[in-house]
Amino acid sequence: MRKKLCALMMTLVLLLTACGGGGNEAEEALQKVRGRYLEMTACAGHVEITADYGQRIYSYGIDFTWTREGETKLVLTSPHNVAGTTARIAAGESALEYDGVMMETGALDSAGLTPMDALPALLAYAQEGYMAECVMESWENVTWLHVTCRDPEKDPGQGVEAQLWFLPQDGTMTRGEISEDGRTVILCDFTEFVMTTEQK
Repeated sequence: MRKKLCALMMTLVLLLTACGGGGNEAEEALQKVRGRYLEMTACAGHVEITADYGQRIYSYGIDFTWTREGETKLVLTSPHNVAGTTARIAAGESALEYDGVMMETGALDSAGLTPMDALPALLAYAQEGYMAECVMESWENVTWLHVTCRDPEKDPGQGVEAQLWFLPQDGTMTRGEISEDGRTVILCDFTEFVMTTEQK
């Protein structure tokens, strides 16, 4: 059963990427990272989010927990006036429920993306998104896997795109960006990201 599951997961990895098949370092790292996100049962950590509305820019600190069969819980740590506000998304649902102050900052793109949707959106890209490009990048003596996700029917810079950066050795997500028509609307910097995966 486990062998069949592994074979199915590898098939999904290849189907959901455009950079597979070449055998280079980035492609091999991408297959391993996608496999870890398909196996992931839970994750938790802290993310700093910057939302750019053009004339307005908002910044948030968020502690988060996500479980495959449970809810996504987001607790704001900053700014001070909304610290402690909690947002929840039940498994299989797309609507956020808030405890405490309701934040009305508006949608960032034509699909209605808000800052509180950013983390679930990035996790969905990592697990299910069409990964159109992948490359290894190095800065500050660290090597990262940089992946671009977008609609396979769109040209680069058109529609909604996501840029994801991972540590290739364990799949830790360190940064994520979401853009629409070439303009970055969400920037996420992860200061902590801990994954729990299925035991083989």
